[in-house]
Amino acid sequence: MTLIGGFVAQRTGDRRHLVLGFAAGLMLGVVAFDLLPEAMEQAPQELHGVPEALLMFAAGFLTIHVVERAVAIHRGHEGEYAAHSHGHAHSHGHGAGHGGRQREQGVGIAAASALVLHSVMDGFAIGAAFQAGTTVGTVVAIAVVAHDFADGFNTYTLTRLYGNDRRRAVALLFADALAPVTGAGITLLFTIPEQLLGLYLGFFGGFLMYLATSDILPEAHSPHPSKATLACTLLGVGFMWLVVGLA
Repeated sequence: MTLIGGFVAQRTGDRRHLVLGFAAGLMLGVVAFDLLPEAMEQAPQELHGVPEALLMFAAGFLTIHVVERAVAIHRGHEGEYAAHSHGHAHSHGHGAGHGGRQREQGVGIAAASALVLHSVMDGFAIGAAFQAGTTVGTVVAIAVVAHDFADGFNTYTLTRLYGNDRRRAVALLFADALAPVTGAGITLLFTIPEQLLGLYLGFFGGFLMYLATSDILPEAHSPHPSKATLACTLLGVGFMWLVVGLA
């Protein structure tokens, strides 16, 4: 299912703005309906009146924001995207240099790698659930498979969005496809404490929320501002709501 999601992301052609809008919707849905509720359940303890999972959510959001500011590759200014879309690399000043391009690619790889790590956690969930019982394990496995399409779609899209070549994106896509199997196998050796897992999910939720709202949505709307792009975003959110509800 992960590979199918990545394949769909590859076959977009000139409909890239619709794909990005849909990807942003999927990411928002994953955060709101999957990651944050799970994080709150696993790490409900409060620190100075605020659940620790939500503190980690804010930390994840701010961490990627600080990283982008530090390397001067923030993509959230719509005026820049027209130049990106039409290939005028010389108009970007220091952002067009080889070093700047490598740093930008690094953010894409980091984002995709975080998705791969999230898929490993999905595998942990499957393994732990099967230890609790076959019925519980089957339900959790179905839930993971159901949203792995979105994981594969987002892994490929994020890698390519930040200037990485197709070969690198496909490699990360295959890593994401293997990650749940790896995670499930690791649970045969040990399990992760629930508190630590909840904190990680909160941090990763903030990471994805930043990418969706500050990078992908502006990128989706700048070259082709249209109702169709907005509709794709709403469709992505609705799709994840349906998936989580069925799971």
